[in-house]
Amino acid sequence: MSYKVRSIQSHEWPQAKALRLAALQDPVAHLAFLESYESAVTQPDSFWQDRVTRAAEGAADAQQIIAEGPDGEWVGTLTVLMEEAGTEDWAGMPVERRQGHLVGVFVQPTHRGIGLTEVLFDAGLEWAWAQGAERVRLIVHEENGRAQRLYRKVGFEPTGVTVPLPQAPDDLELEFALERARLDR
Repeated sequence: MSYKVRSIQSHEWPQAKALRLAALQDPVAHLAFLESYESAVTQPDSFWQDRVTRAAEGAADAQQIIAEGPDGEWVGTLTVLMEEAGTEDWAGMPVERRQGHLVGVFVQPTHRGIGLTEVLFDAGLEWAWAQGAERVRLIVHEENGRAQRLYRKVGFEPTGVTVPLPQAPDDLELEFALERARLDR
């Protein structure tokens, strides 16, 4: 099987919307995403158009990368958000240096276990390094063992930073990161 991994184009918002809604119906979506299917499905087209435009090819602050199956179907995705030193992240925590933040990682269940997620990660990391990221991080729920195993497999390590979720203060998200300096050795 041959897959194509690439950045999305701004006119592809319907496909991006469909893939996101599929991701939000995954059995572990409640652990993997901060957004629910119920809230996402009610969003107007303008929401999806804006979201895709901000992360489409050529955007400097974000990039959504997708994997297309042999039939052209979108079967996987991840998004890299660039965070600037001296700002605060989505959780109100200080950002100490320019970094990429991986979000929205999803591969259709029928396409898992074949190395596709690793290829998506490679593309996302390549884009982040080209934007001058000193490190790339991601946040994962403490109970999402499947995702944690994958992130370790592709080189990310826990940093010890935890992020409480505003909507569920007893749940913790764990920060994993990959340092550029470690790769340059």
